[in-house]
Amino acid sequence: MIRSWHWGPLARESALGSSVSASSSRPGTDIEQGRLLAELARAPFCILRPADQSAPFVMASPHSGCVYPKSFLAQTRLPFDVLRRSEDAFVDELFAPAVELGAPLIAAAFPRAYLDVNRAPAEFDAGMFDGALPFAVDAASPRVHAGLGVIPRIVREGSDIYGRKLASSEAVARFSMFYRPYHAALGRLIEETATRFGVAIVVDCHSMPSAAAVPDIVLGDRYGVSASPFLVRAAEEAFGRRGFSVARNVPYAGGYTTQLHGRPSRNRHALQIEINRSLYMDEETVRSNASFPAVKARMEAALRELLALDPARLSPVRHAAE
Repeated sequence: MIRSWHWGPLARESALGSSVSASSSRPGTDIEQGRLLAELARAPFCILRPADQSAPFVMASPHSGCVYPKSFLAQTRLPFDVLRRSEDAFVDELFAPAVELGAPLIAAAFPRAYLDVNRAPAEFDAGMFDGALPFAVDAASPRVHAGLGVIPRIVREGSDIYGRKLASSEAVARFSMFYRPYHAALGRLIEETATRFGVAIVVDCHSMPSAAAVPDIVLGDRYGVSASPFLVRAAEEAFGRRGFSVARNVPYAGGYTTQLHGRPSRNRHALQIEINRSLYMDEETVRSNASFPAVKARMEAALRELLALDPARLSPVRHAAE
């Protein structure tokens, strides 16, 4: 495995006694928080690569980041533990076995409450800022109206993140330092994969709160638009055989990443996978629970089966026939 990030993003605080990395530090620890924004800008994401990519998959974890810049913590009105509940905590770990199985993985370092890369680039809430934004905004976006744009206004449970408006320069800085580099790197991984295999499959990796009474796994293909039916069935069967209950598209059909990269007619497929947080973590304390190792082993078995699928079955001609 080749890791192109020196912080070790898979080290997390957990109920099982795993280590605490700089990426999961809290204010007041012995880690110098004042340097984190500059360090985060230099390494806004981690890419884990297999020694030899043998599968036409690219795994992406946009919401598992947990490096909180000091400047952000000074701006928010919320306690740190409430901010952390917006993370897809441990998702990078749960999908990391894909790297040993032959697929690269990209994981954001910055937290979702700070910046959400699974949003379209125009999904900014102009009302959050004290000056005009120097780029077009999608004022009609339902995600922006809900407070969940590129720079979120609320955490998922509905609490406002900020007590006052942000400078418009803040939007420009976060977009240029974090949003653009993440998507550029993901795009390069997809093109490298497509060049090598003739097809590229993006798996956008997420977790979902259990309060919605959701199943164990939700597969999102934008209601059949972003991925081959064969791929979706293969994923459904792989997770189902490992004892996970699986649903499609409800309540999560896929976000910006699947919308952007899911082009089956061009041999680009994108599938969003959501896993129920209650299976492996305490949702209040954001700590892994005693079931985490077993869930990770089941995930690895499902991924092993999924990544072994025959990419020829995903061709546009076969896709149309099916």
